[in-house]
Amino acid sequence: MVQHLCVTLVPLFNYLSEDEQIEINQLARHQQFKKNEIIFKPGDEKLDIVARGSMKVYQLSPNGKEQLLRVVEPGSYEGENQLFGIKNETLFGEALETTEICSLSKQAFDQVMLRNPQIALKLFELSMQKMIQVEKQAQILSMERVEERLSNYLLDLSKVANDYQFSLPMKMIDIARYIGTTPETLSRKFRFLEDNRLIKRSGRRIIILNGDGLIDL
Repeated sequence: MVQHLCVTLVPLFNYLSEDEQIEINQLARHQQFKKNEIIFKPGDEKLDIVARGSMKVYQLSPNGKEQLLRVVEPGSYEGENQLFGIKNETLFGEALETTEICSLSKQAFDQVMLRNPQIALKLFELSMQKMIQVEKQAQILSMERVEERLSNYLLDLSKVANDYQFSLPMKMIDIARYIGTTPETLSRKFRFLEDNRLIKRSGRRIIILNGDGLIDL
């Protein structure tokens, strides 16, 4: 596998000089994972940067059911809390396709922070943004009706895109897990929104036709 300068993909490191980025990249471990391979598990202490492919992050409910939290795309990462000494007790990372990962161990990251202490502040800021996303998901899951969860999920995507036209970032099965339903129910609710002319859908492409209608569901 060709080693990419993964750190150039990550906002956390993109303000560093090229020499500093190369130095950090040399500390990283470069790996390729096949679809469905586990990239990280509870107890791991590392920052995993997605260079190519995609990774889903999930936790298991007490009855063993998978709860999807997010999908990590190229340039994004997972594991920043472990770099600050917070143990990962529940999260798993799994490749959704052939995926290339650059991993920084806690020990390697400590070396980086000693020379670039401002990275710690930047990492904290980005972690807060991720916490906001987790809170949004918790709000969605607290809604009783699936169509209400789906509507709020689509409205959140629209806000991120700053447009009523956007692409779904996940497959249907992953969206179903994200909002706490089944793929079959999700398909029915999408048809419900389309039949009521609230949205238009073509594959992963979504156009919101009536934002107020989605809010009122």
